[in-house]
Amino acid sequence: MPITKQFLKSKPECKVTFVVENVEADAVAVAGDFNNWERAELKKLKNGSFKGSLNIPVDASYEFKYAVDQNWMTEPDADGTKWNDFAGADNSILAL
Repeated sequence: MPITKQFLKSKPECKVTFVVENVEADAVAVAGDFNNWERAELKKLKNGSFKGSLNIPVDASYEFKYAVDQNWMTEPDADGTKWNDFAGADNSILAL
């Protein structure tokens, strides 16, 4: 489940592309501190993966998770994890 980061030269943002591979699901979304935990749906590709991009402000660290058919899932290849008392579980970390 790779994440790619493309830092923009024109503004203090990074285009982050989220890819969720090898998951049997009808819908996948990403939500985190960067979008006030509002789910951003990822597009299902022909190979069964889900992919989507968001422009996110830089110089910060964000907690996030994937919603896979309404079940929360962390990103194994994230920049780290952090325990969240509200969720009672680890969240993935995105450092920009």
